[in-house]
Amino acid sequence: MSKAFVKEPDSEADLPYEPPAIPAGIKNYITPPGHRHMQDELHQLLRVARPKVVDTLAWAAGNGDYIYGECRLREIDRRIRFLSTRLESADVVDPKQQKKLTKCFFGATVTYADGRGNVKTITVVGIDEARHLRQPGCDFR
Repeated sequence: MSKAFVKEPDSEADLPYEPPAIPAGIKNYITPPGHRHMQDELHQLLRVARPKVVDTLAWAAGNGDYIYGECRLREIDRRIRFLSTRLESADVVDPKQQKKLTKCFFGATVTYADGRGNVKTITVVGIDEARHLRQPGCDFR
């Protein structure tokens, strides 16, 4: 029978991927733009996305449908909890304040050449700013 006709909670496997927790004793470094981006996302979820889904749920419940939109609301609430926790523990580091520019430091943009002579530029960032978090389906090479 389809889950649409059964009032059972979704399994944990159906829930969206959640990035890993910061290990105890490790600082959660983040650059000012990364911190601002997370704050903007949190604000958008709290002020726009969540109220819209709650209104839709209220409308659906008024029509006898109690399941409609619940999954999306759980996703939003989970992301809000995650962002709130990470922002509380964030240690904002401004790379412009660094004095030792001859060393690689958090927030630095570094250009290097690999063994084949290919030049690459990277920026050293924390876990919440990295583009390639270990998510299911990601290919790391």
